[in-house]
Amino acid sequence: MAKIKVYFEETYNELVHKVSWPTWKELQNSAVLVGIATLIIAFVVFLMDYSFDNLMHIFYKMFY
Repeated sequence: MAKIKVYFEETYNELVHKVSWPTWKELQNSAVLVGIATLIIAFVVFLMDYSFDNLMHIFYKMFY
């Protein structure tokens, strides 16, 4: 039980005294960057899906 207590004390000490937390402005900039990257990736996946769907329709029309 003592090891668990020491673990939590050391964890708390590290989070409070050793971790450098980002500022509010840095968090906002990161959130905007993640949002934009997410939209770009979603658009690329959409284009791939749309293209593949059209190719499959063309392929199936050739044989049916």
